Amino acid sequence: MARGPGGGGPMGGRFLSEEEQANPPKVTKELLKRVFSYLLPYWKQFAVVLLCIVVASIFSLMPSILTGKIIDEGIVGRSMHALVYYIVLSLAVTFLSNLIGVLQSYCNTWIAQHISFDMRNGLYEHLQMMSQRFFTSSNQGDIITRMTSDIDGVQRTITDTFANILSNTITLIVAIVAMYQKNWILATIGMVIVPLFAIPTRKAGKTRWTITREAQACNDEVNQILNETMSVSGQLLVKLFGKEKHEAAKYRAANEKMIGLNIRESMAGRWFRVVMSTVTSIGPMLIYLVGGLLIMKYDSSLTVGDITVLVALLGRMYMPVNSLLNMQVDWIRSMAMFTRIFEYFDMPVEIKNAPDAITPKQVDGSVEFSHVAFSYEPSRQILRDINFTLKRGDCIAIVGPSGSGKSTISNLIPRLYDVDQGYVSFGGIDVRKLDLTFLRSNIGVVSQETYLFNGTIRENLLYAKPSATEQELIDVCKKANIYDFIEGLEKGFDTEVGNRGLKLSGGEKQRLSIARVLLKDPALFIFDEATASLDSISENKIQEAINPIIESRTSILIAHRLSTILAADEILVIKDGCIAERGQHSDLVALGGIYTELYETQFKRAEDFENKGN
Repeated sequence: MARGPGGGGPMGGRFLSEEEQANPPKVTKELLKRVFSYLLPYWKQFAVVLLCIVVASIFSLMPSILTGKIIDEGIVGRSMHALVYYIVLSLAVTFLSNLIGVLQSYCNTWIAQHISFDMRNGLYEHLQMMSQRFFTSSNQGDIITRMTSDIDGVQRTITDTFANILSNTITLIVAIVAMYQKNWILATIGMVIVPLFAIPTRKAGKTRWTITREAQACNDEVNQILNETMSVSGQLLVKLFGKEKHEAAKYRAANEKMIGLNIRESMAGRWFRVVMSTVTSIGPMLIYLVGGLLIMKYDSSLTVGDITVLVALLGRMYMPVNSLLNMQVDWIRSMAMFTRIFEYFDMPVEIKNAPDAITPKQVDGSVEFSHVAFSYEPSRQILRDINFTLKRGDCIAIVGPSGSGKSTISNLIPRLYDVDQGYVSFGGIDVRKLDLTFLRSNIGVVSQETYLFNGTIRENLLYAKPSATEQELIDVCKKANIYDFIEGLEKGFDTEVGNRGLKLSGGEKQRLSIARVLLKDPALFIFDEATASLDSISENKIQEAINPIIESRTSILIAHRLSTILAADEILVIKDGCIAERGQHSDLVALGGIYTELYETQFKRAEDFENKGN
């Protein structure tokens, strides 16, 4: 599998994509201040990291410097004491440098992990406060990417980018100072050669970047094939259409392309190493040449040990120079990641508690809509002048064509969205004045698309009330007409439901959802097309569970089927965002209006079909 374009790899050359070049992040004083604010709580640990970097950078160069002493005083000077002393000292310094490096790495990783921890928690908590509008209008993949990959990138920024800039800069400075202390002529020659080192790196890096982009696109193609054909639904489609060989051929072709790109990338790395091996030999050879001339022709004070030290220091300069030359790419990418994360942090919380939010001791579940208007987008009005009152213990049914605004009405009660005009009251209090947690804890919603977590039946039920007893679970499941099914399972309440409840049928999931809401014991029940898309048997079982609830609790029914709304105290007919008709079933049928049309085209057909079945 190809490495990502931002990684190191054999060439170390890193380049910005066309999009990154066209839209680089705007690095401002405010942005940098905000970035470093995450380091502030850990300044003591960061100070240790800085000290470790300085000491380790100096110590890492000491063996190269001590090599001159080993040669001049030990070998050339024929002093066994000096030879052993400097060798032992060199080994001790190397060991100490590595030991300090371990401490630095630990502190660096500790800081990065804690900053990542802070950012993840902060962003997750912030996104939990966002309104439903944010989640319906945002790309789910983008949200997850910012929560995972981008924050992981920030962690790498702290552990790699910041530390590398400091470490490489200090190493370079110390190496240059040490070289000029030995001999300014040879040091200058070495300094002139070092920039040439970057030329093949940049050239080879561009080649690798191109290959890597192609490999990444090919890798995406392979992943797409796997995602589409290895999922439950995808595999079923492949089998039903007899496309096994076709899909296998597609996968083989994509795999062959990937292999070719991987070979090209690998060989590009080989050729790069050939070029770099040659280029990196030029500097030392020139130092040997000029150093030899100085010793032989001018009887210079320069020694063989000095030349060896200069060559060793020059070699130690190659990596920091190359890393710093490419640091701009890492820096821009790091700032881009911070910018993307801060974009989410800066999104205002649309639905939040009022400063003086009210938390009543109890609420009766009554609902009132007064001159309510609402739109998801300014250019598209969804609800217009909605007025109705639901009294305690009563049931209102809301019907109408698809897209008329039925579900939107139910979404305004628990403040998933806020009204544009008018107000919605719950228990006689404007929902915007109620404490959000209190408001939502007193509203139970059973929707058409039941969502179950990937866990056991018990875990999904306890999500509504973690402290519920076994008897409470049994009671609500009996009321939801699902207990007999659960009791017949080998593991009962501890049966796994699968991802999104995949192991259960639609009717079973729906009844389990009703049981979960019953366990919550809210003051208001909202059934949003709870029996839609279900067979008659499943619908009857759910209806048997719903009927006792709507007879004894304050409830709202949003439904397509006649059987679910006949028990309502009042029926509201919504069309184009307005209440076009209202009344009881018999009165509305007699009107000969929208409800009559719905009854004739939808409800009556379903009723006749059921009668024939009986």
